[in-house]
Amino acid sequence: MAFTLNSFNADTFVAATLAEDMGSGGDITAAAVIPPEARFRGVMASRDAIIVAGVELAADFFAALDPESRIEALVEDGAAVAGGTALLRIEGQARALLTAERSALNTIQHLSGIATLTHSYVEAIAGTGAVLLDTRKTIPGLRLLEKYATLMGGAQNHRMGLWDAAMIKDNHVAVAGGIAPAVRRAVEAGIARIIVEVDRIDQIAPAIEAGATWLLLDNMPPPVLREAVALVDGRVPTEASGGVRLDTIRAIAETGVTYISVGRLTQSAPAADIGLDFEPL
Repeated sequence: MAFTLNSFNADTFVAATLAEDMGSGGDITAAAVIPPEARFRGVMASRDAIIVAGVELAADFFAALDPESRIEALVEDGAAVAGGTALLRIEGQARALLTAERSALNTIQHLSGIATLTHSYVEAIAGTGAVLLDTRKTIPGLRLLEKYATLMGGAQNHRMGLWDAAMIKDNHVAVAGGIAPAVRRAVEAGIARIIVEVDRIDQIAPAIEAGATWLLLDNMPPPVLREAVALVDGRVPTEASGGVRLDTIRAIAETGVTYISVGRLTQSAPAADIGLDFEPL
């Protein structure tokens, strides 16, 4: 099986991850302890209720070291599973599969943890009409995977990078000499999607009048968010951002904002508890 994601090379990722773990000496434990002819059969299972993300990518680690192994994904990414659910079954060369075990587990644990946390935020705003967004607050080198995991949890992707939208924030404004001049320069540069961060009500009109296509309402409490949404009056999408937590997101969503972005989805998600257990052959 092969994990596919636009602009992501799974083969390169798997090879680099295994190389990091094996170093120049390889898996000295498996080489010393496991006979060359030994076989391994096992099941990867979740020990808690989770949203699954990365099951096929985990399988790719085992296949990379034992191309003849038998691997069966038992669930699909995005599935909500109960604790004790089997996710992946493998059988093959014991040395190879045990060498790949930690890299495979680290990956699926991390991605499923993000998907699971994301799902809890999505559930918290259900019925409000607000849409949950991820952010660029990702581990370098893992952005595509982490944003894929938020999708599996039910969020939408925000900017993928610096290239797909302008986001004018406070430091840009300070250097440019104000919100209006900064936005006008982005418009003159031919940028179609211009997101402008505002942290005060009086910044909204200048931003929209200069050509902003999206407003990021930064660290505004719910009463101020309601006032801002009313002032925008649907002219551009609104995004609440800054310090959003699971216990506060519902009140934020009920102010009428279009989107809510949450950095915690990728910054603070705990790893899902997933293990690989040997089955007698």
